Amino acid sequence: MRFEAGAEEEFEAGGALLVDRLVRWAGERGLPVDGFLAEAALEYRHRATVDGRLGLWEPRHVEELLLVWLPEQVTELPGEERGDAPGTLRTLLRFLHAAQLADPRGPALEDSLTAVDAVGKEYPAAMADRTRWGLAKFWAMTAAEQGVDVLDGAALQRFAERAQRGEVAYDQQALDAVMERRLTGRALAGVVRAEPQLPVVLPPDDELRRRAEESAVVARLRGLAEWVGRDGRAVTAAGRLRIADARELVDVLGTGDKWEGVRSSADLPRLGLLVEWAKKARLVRVAKGRLYAVAKARPVLADPLQLWLRAFDACSELRQALIGARSGWHVESMLFDVYEEVLEDVLNTLYSLPHSMPWPHLRDSVHLAYRARFQFDGGADLQHSMWFDHADRDLRTVLDVLVDLGAIERDRGMADPVFLDVDLSGAGDELPADMPPELAELLGIAGAPKDVSAQERARARREELTAGPVELIRLTELGTRAVRQRLLAVGRDAPLVGELAQASAAGLLGVIAEDYDPDAARAELAGWMSARGEWDTALRQLADAVRTMAFRTRAQAMLDVLLTALPDGEGERLLRALRGDARLAPLALNALAHRELLSPEDMTDAERLLVLAESLLQLMELAGGEDGAADALRAQGPEARDAVAAALDSAHPDRAGLEELRQLAARTLRTPAARLGRVRKHGRRVGKSGRKRRR
Repeated sequence: MRFEAGAEEEFEAGGALLVDRLVRWAGERGLPVDGFLAEAALEYRHRATVDGRLGLWEPRHVEELLLVWLPEQVTELPGEERGDAPGTLRTLLRFLHAAQLADPRGPALEDSLTAVDAVGKEYPAAMADRTRWGLAKFWAMTAAEQGVDVLDGAALQRFAERAQRGEVAYDQQALDAVMERRLTGRALAGVVRAEPQLPVVLPPDDELRRRAEESAVVARLRGLAEWVGRDGRAVTAAGRLRIADARELVDVLGTGDKWEGVRSSADLPRLGLLVEWAKKARLVRVAKGRLYAVAKARPVLADPLQLWLRAFDACSELRQALIGARSGWHVESMLFDVYEEVLEDVLNTLYSLPHSMPWPHLRDSVHLAYRARFQFDGGADLQHSMWFDHADRDLRTVLDVLVDLGAIERDRGMADPVFLDVDLSGAGDELPADMPPELAELLGIAGAPKDVSAQERARARREELTAGPVELIRLTELGTRAVRQRLLAVGRDAPLVGELAQASAAGLLGVIAEDYDPDAARAELAGWMSARGEWDTALRQLADAVRTMAFRTRAQAMLDVLLTALPDGEGERLLRALRGDARLAPLALNALAHRELLSPEDMTDAERLLVLAESLLQLMELAGGEDGAADALRAQGPEARDAVAAALDSAHPDRAGLEELRQLAARTLRTPAARLGRVRKHGRRVGKSGRKRRR
């Protein structure tokens, strides 16, 4: 239910399979569905959202699909029957839940359907709004409205040539709006997929609240708001505290500023930062020459965790206060221009990392952002070095503030070996063989710009990492809680161990199979089973979820989770016991064989046939629709005919799937169906009277 951003062939196959099953399911129930619009909906989640989860539909996704993506991407030519997109989306959502494919972390089905009903009323007007169209759709519709057959390539080319010569009438105002959306990045086609984060473990909010209460920053922000009070404090014309008040506040809050000889509160940097921080956190405000406490912030001030989170979010707005030039004699560093995006990247990079990040690695990864953003040609190496040093000092200033807040921790130690061979230079594409791919993605090492000194910098960094203890940086649990909240707010996938405790068995296994590393999978599964009390009851629910999963490949992945995530060899014992289960035996045998826990010699002839049949059925699914399945079957070579015949002679429980395999092989391999044999059922063979799935 999720494909990598560049895995277009895999997505096309998976999407074709989903739509094929959806159309069949809807037809059996008399529900409205348009296969083309269903494909467009899946393409939206895959290509135009940061997480790409096909099974998760929040209200924002419903709104974006119906009011932005479809108007932008789908062309309905004049005279064509308009498709029922809201009706198709309702059916798709019902199918995802019925087929146990819906992400359990998403809204309930009824809530999603309510969102479709609310937004669906606006859909016709959105489709007709030319300012919402994509550029290709704009010109295709303009051509069609002027009588051009847009399906005729030559005719469309002649139209394009006339348009370039200025001989075509069109809606200039609408085209300007279309181009403005493209240039400002508001077109969904330009959305960049974010890599999924590794699952994290967090203590309960009550424990995080206790830790937030211990933060000196939280205490000072609360103390500042109390000091300001309802009546407020007078400020200067520049909006600064008067010097007498500032000196008093330095003592009240214990900021540590030296105020002897200071004539302006602007010369008290720590207090100035704190006041600016409180403003950005919407705890205080300046109005009519006075600094007031914000009345609506009282509940936040009373809750240390919410106050801490508010302060954390405000960090992204502290650029000027932290690293801005203090006078005309100074200039800002490179970090100043890219402060918000670098801060976000640093926090996201530290998030869910299994090892503390060494400062040299973090520093060099940030340098990549500078090299991608700024021009360095023509300057002396010494000058470039000074620029980087200036930016590094500013980054350390930002990290100091995050340490004071309690969002990150720093200590010293040896860098984990996983960081030693990571190429941040772009000079090479090879990763260490033992590096987890998730970590490689999180470190952002792909696509780095190359330059002539890249290898030299890489060698210098490796020497720095191995010469002795280095500074190590990691997010605290409070920091992890805050970054996760921000990731979720922008639609990123940020799994939390324990959040699936109330999920269905199928939802649990599906998410674990797709998103969890082995350690997190074991913890999540253990928590889920513990919440159900009886071990045998929980295990039976998990096995039943696999048993009722209609998609063979997904059922296999779910069963594989049980093999690897159950404790103390329970997974292997379960799968060996399932060799005698009529429905689960093929999947269990396949999993044991794949893990080399069961050799072909250890299987009976009947079991080997089950594994063969299961492999062919999964091959058909992985290939997608009928065309892809046919190509996959041909690719098996001359042995395909005999393999299909042997599979049909097995006792595999998916009789409808085997019948489809037989018919597909008959068409694809040009072999009469009779020569392939017939699907055996309940110990005897049946012919065309056996049930065949609709297409």
